Amino acid sequence: MKKLLLALTLLAGLGLVANAQTEGSVKKISIGAEGALPTSGKFSDFLMAGASLQFEQPIAQSLNLTVSAGYTRVFSTLKRASSSIDYVPVKAGGKYYFASNFYGAGEIGVAFKTGNGGGTTFAFAPGFGASFSIADKSSLDFGLRYETWSNNGATSFFGLRAAFAFGL
Repeated sequence: MKKLLLALTLLAGLGLVANAQTEGSVKKISIGAEGALPTSGKFSDFLMAGASLQFEQPIAQSLNLTVSAGYTRVFSTLKRASSSIDYVPVKAGGKYYFASNFYGAGEIGVAFKTGNGGGTTFAFAPGFGASFSIADKSSLDFGLRYETWSNNGATSFFGLRAAFAFGL
């Protein structure tokens, strides 16, 4: 918990010295790495990692529509089990930039299980993050979310996304 608070403090400090451009007013595409720690449900002894692509379209001042898709691998942390399960999450939602760089976000969608016995799981993910300009039309985006997947029981996890965004 102390490490999480330290990371959030550092993230806030970066926001104070970052470029003053309002990130919420720019149409962009980002590609990112994802990691997650399950907190409950059938994946509580697993880790999750993957990659995602996200599109943002401004629809009002400080409010962007988001559409994202990715690939997530769920793998066991137990030495006796070497199985993994793959998912393709597809979500839509929004980001509200309440300061020039900081935002609150929410997405809903589905996660498609690949391989044998595939299926579809409902996904819901509120979160927050920060986006920092590093050049005229590019930025770094860091987000933290609490995501729940539900299908005959629920699995919840804390997810972290670190992405590079290209302005369009």
